[in-house]
Amino acid sequence: MTDRQHYYITPPLQLVYLILVGFACAVFGMLISVLIIKVLYGMDVFSQAMAISPSSPPEAISALKILLAIGNTLFIFFVPALFFAYLVVHDAEEYLKPSIRFPWLLIPLVLVIMFISSPTMELLTNINMQLKLPSFLKGVENWMRESEEESQRIIEVVLKMRGPGDLISGLVIVALLPAVAEEFLFRGCLQTIFHRWTGRTHSAIWITAILFSTFHLQFFGFLPRVLLGALFGYMVAWSGSIWPSVWAHFINNGTAVIWTYMYQHKQISIDVNDEHIFNYTGYIISLIFLLFLLWIYKKIAIGKNRVAEY
Repeated sequence: MTDRQHYYITPPLQLVYLILVGFACAVFGMLISVLIIKVLYGMDVFSQAMAISPSSPPEAISALKILLAIGNTLFIFFVPALFFAYLVVHDAEEYLKPSIRFPWLLIPLVLVIMFISSPTMELLTNINMQLKLPSFLKGVENWMRESEEESQRIIEVVLKMRGPGDLISGLVIVALLPAVAEEFLFRGCLQTIFHRWTGRTHSAIWITAILFSTFHLQFFGFLPRVLLGALFGYMVAWSGSIWPSVWAHFINNGTAVIWTYMYQHKQISIDVNDEHIFNYTGYIISLIFLLFLLWIYKKIAIGKNRVAEY
């Protein structure tokens, strides 16, 4: 009996284990975050971080960054993915896909794909913002808007950047750590679980993308985040490696951070939150080029790595 057969767990049970591991790690990560903040600043600063606002003192903002980096990113996404892949299913190569053996031409191609997709993402965002729930779900819609506003308020505080140091901090907390951690969990573990469960690559990618968008609890950005999740999923499926999607995720988040920094320092005049940067001609051109570039990505990736056609 091989090690893989010895440790085989059915996909539904894998999902249950991953959820349980994620919950335990989230609790542990929050305790570690609170302990670090208590040692560095004291519990009063922790309370201020939980009720953060643009006028909060620097210590509270620093405490919030610790909570986001450790409690909300590393221990909710990254640590559970590693624990699950190495200690539950004992197959990190398959579930994390850390291999760097993919065509390196994909790296600049991913950069172009992400920038070309911007108008398409804007269109989906604008459509999403117009969606209304039925009147009997008015309370749910209000909760959605409050959750969206709370998330936006936290991001605005974290991305209040006075200089290059704050820019680097923002890139690490908002772009680099989430890109690695979220991709390892969603495109690594979850997408592999659903592929083994359904036996279909497309189903696994889109189910994971929907869960990825739902998990962020930003419902008025649900549609563009589903498309982003699908893009990341296909990048992994075709290349057989997690790193193209990590790179794409970093570009998506990092561009917003850099744009915000430039806007705050009056180097550009267009706010990153502007919902109408492009027009319908831009949307159509973006979609056509996006599909074309994805076709090229697939040809290059699968041409080098036939194993990716799982």
